[in-house]
This record gives sequence, structure tokens and C-alpha cells, in this order.
Amino acid sequence: MKPATLAACLLPLGVVLQGSAAVALPKEPALPQSAGTSCPQALATRVLESARLVQAPPQPGASGYADRLATTPLGWPLLQRWCVWIEPALPAAASGPAAADPVQRRWQRAAISALQSWKALVPLAVVADPGAAQVRIWRRLPPLARDGTGRPRASHGRALLRLAAVERYAGQWRLEPAVEVLIGPGQRAEALQATALHELGHAFGIWGHSDVPGDAMATSPGPVPVLVPSERDRSTLRWLYAQPTAFGGPFVPPQASLKPADR
Repeated sequence: MKPATLAACLLPLGVVLQGSAAVALPKEPALPQSAGTSCPQALATRVLESARLVQAPPQPGASGYADRLATTPLGWPLLQRWCVWIEPALPAAASGPAAADPVQRRWQRAAISALQSWKALVPLAVVADPGAAQVRIWRRLPPLARDGTGRPRASHGRALLRLAAVERYAGQWRLEPAVEVLIGPGQRAEALQATALHELGHAFGIWGHSDVPGDAMATSPGPVPVLVPSERDRSTLRWLYAQPTAFGGPFVPPQASLKPADR
């Protein structure tokens, strides 16, 4: 796993990723999907111009590695409840509609296992409609990024952040982080799960890295893949979610940048 740097965690304005048709996998791990109106579909989305990360000021009493985190000009990009969509597996053409190829099945298991680890710490619901989600997990390699010297750098996973005003009920707008999580399928199972765990940590607000290899959010992973959040990861997350934020609250959107809700 090669964790995404903060500079690579921004989605250029106007980029929209398209989903694909879904076929359920039999006998695979699954998270229950949200029902009712807890995760309503977006009626409209206005992407904000301030979608960038900035180093947070010193945080007295910060736990874990919270003093290494970045924030946004509008505050910590957090929600008290997240709605998450996972790209479903496609059927293998030669095996009939009920089967997917082993690579897709391995990816699906890894993504769900990583999400289950964070679900114990962060309130979230899995949804069937990507238009209802603030976090969308895609089975694809991230595009090449540039390191500090300008050289191209490949990675197996990346979390891409944008800030948006979202209308989920008629006339009611609120400020939301919108995160696309890209996870390439071409790793062995444990490395794939560790990559998903790391990138989902970014998605749920940990926009920074630990300097300890045994943490899920380590800058440089150790020789053994980290498959569950460490105590330092948990401590950092607890501190983070105790901070005030404007995200999730009412927001008056700018009139510019109106775009249809992502599908």
C-alpha cells in the first residue's frame, strides 16, 4: 500500500465518476443497506471553490497524531453520519449472471472488511444509490500523481475530497464533504484490505498521516499489513469527532457552480 499524500487528496472541480450496473454476489460478506430517508438522494449539488486542504493550527490537547492533520477553510470535513456506496461487482460473462471473477470478489471482500472496521468507530450506512452517498468507493487504480519533486507516482489507492453544498430535501441545503475513494484491485487480499482501510480513514476525516508504521494511517506502511485501526488511530478519531464543524449544518450555496447531482 502506498498511502495518498495530502496534495493528491483533492478531486479537481467538475470531475464526475460514472457508476455501472450492479449484480449482487452470493455468499459474500455484506453490510446491511440503509432504508428509509436516512440517506436521501441529492437533488442538486453545488461544488465550492474552496475545496482544498490546509494545515490545521496547533491543537492543544490533541490525541494520537491529531496535530498532524489537515483541515479545510470551512472547518473539519466531518459528518455525524456518513452514507457510503460501494461499487458492485459485475458478473463474469462466461459464468452466468450470478458469478463475478475472483479479482472482483477479492476486492469486494477487502472493501467491505475495511468498511466494517471503521463502522465500529464512525456512524455510517451503506446505500445502493451513489447519489445518496457522501463517500463512494470505486474499484479502479488512481491516476498518476506527482511527488514533491514533480516526478510521477503511482499508488494502489487514493481518497479524493471536494466540498459541496447539497440539496437533499427541496429548498434545504447543507454543507457536505464529498469523497471518492479509488482502490485498485491488483493486490493480494491483505494488502488490498489495508489500502482500503487507510483510504477510508481519509474519507471519514483523517486528512493526515501518522509517523508510526503500526497505525492504519501511517505514511509508510510496515512489513505487516494493518487490517484494523490501531489505538492511536482510534484516539485521533475520537479527538477529531469531538471538534465543532460546520459540515452537516445548513448552508447558503453560491449561485455559481450549479451542477446536477452526481450519479
